[in-house]
Amino acid sequence: MALNYISVNSYKNLLHHCKMTDERNFRSSYYEKVGCRGVEEKKSLEILMKEKPWDKVKLKQFCLRFTVPAAYRNLVWKVLLDILPVYPDSHQFVMEQRTEQYQDLLYAVEKFDFVSTDAPRTQVLFEMWLLENEERKPPLFPETNFSSAETFIPIVNTLLELYDDEVDVYWLAKSLTDVVRNMQKELPKLKEAFITMLEKEDGDVFNHLVDINAMEVLPLTKWFNCCFAGILDDTSLTKIWDKVCSGAPKILSFAAVMLVITLRRNILRSKHSDEVLKCVSQIPEQCEEVVANKAIELWQYYGAQPQNDTLAKK
Repeated sequence: MALNYISVNSYKNLLHHCKMTDERNFRSSYYEKVGCRGVEEKKSLEILMKEKPWDKVKLKQFCLRFTVPAAYRNLVWKVLLDILPVYPDSHQFVMEQRTEQYQDLLYAVEKFDFVSTDAPRTQVLFEMWLLENEERKPPLFPETNFSSAETFIPIVNTLLELYDDEVDVYWLAKSLTDVVRNMQKELPKLKEAFITMLEKEDGDVFNHLVDINAMEVLPLTKWFNCCFAGILDDTSLTKIWDKVCSGAPKILSFAAVMLVITLRRNILRSKHSDEVLKCVSQIPEQCEEVVANKAIELWQYYGAQPQNDTLAKK
């Protein structure tokens, strides 16, 4: 049977049917709820991390399939983003070099008064990034004319909530910004995927948005270019960023679809495009984790693949 797009309701019914008819699925669901599944995933990751060198392909496959345990996420992301090498014996030395570079940049922006000493840490890190890139103003991504500041700064804000070490925050933000810069040419495909999925998953919402000319006001470029930083809460974002760091930014299209579907009641009540924009800009806190979880479920159900493979086949 071909696994093409199915509606959310059909998807839920299918999952329900499987759980009722397959005891193994029931046990898997139960174990996940009580935390046992996370224990097994942690053990699997630890086995991968004992290899010398790490197998980056296997590591990516793990991250595409599972949520990275919080205790290892920082380290795994740094390897996936080439901040650290796949040779664990070299990690300490390389991070010492990264730290020295961070300290040199910090000293320079303070020495030359590029930023005041009492400035927010986000602004300090941003000025360091600009200096490293030999820029005084935030460069625009040439394909979209989107300001890199609207990528780097929200990502830094999120990372500062996740990690205490500002060296890690700087290098992760820098690398994630590079990921976004490199996917600019793919944004039209991400938007096309969003439109196609939304029409298939919730035709009522799709038609309503088209009828009131509100499809164009959805801030898709902003959502994709900040990887939903500042849109979804930190806990929800880490699950999405596991996939982004693994080379599958198309997860962002699924997150956008599920965000809109989760807010469908208010969207269907909207009579004008500005009301829709207001609606998607005010996401109830209790909905954020739902958006992330459902986005990942749907993405995996369709056959999760890294962006380079998936988008090339569209």
